[in-house]
Amino acid sequence: MPSVIHFEVPADDVERAQNFYARIFNWKFERMPGNYNYFSIITKNQDSETGIHGGLMKRDQAHPFITSYISVDSIDDYVKLVVDNGGKILVPKSPVPGLGYMAICTDTEGNPFGFWMDDHSAASAQG
Repeated sequence: MPSVIHFEVPADDVERAQNFYARIFNWKFERMPGNYNYFSIITKNQDSETGIHGGLMKRDQAHPFITSYISVDSIDDYVKLVVDNGGKILVPKSPVPGLGYMAICTDTEGNPFGFWMDDHSAASAQG
């Protein structure tokens, strides 16, 4: 069954947002290698097995809101289901090189959510 595996927080001021979430939730942030505008959010402490992966980045047109990502085995199939059931595609299937593919959609109420599909062979070109 598909489940939420990742969330992303856009920020106008990335450092200010990091300070806010660190103070409120004690979350930690690590800059992603090779990407100077994206930080991994660590939501679990060393004593816990629970937590969800997160990301923090500069707010842009494609990422105006906090977005939850749902793990699926075929983004193409789920994007079709979204469209067939009245949702919209905001960001079409896009590669995250070496990791997988993502897409961002809205439901019938305009709420954004994303799909994630693991695929370590993902390259720069859409596939």
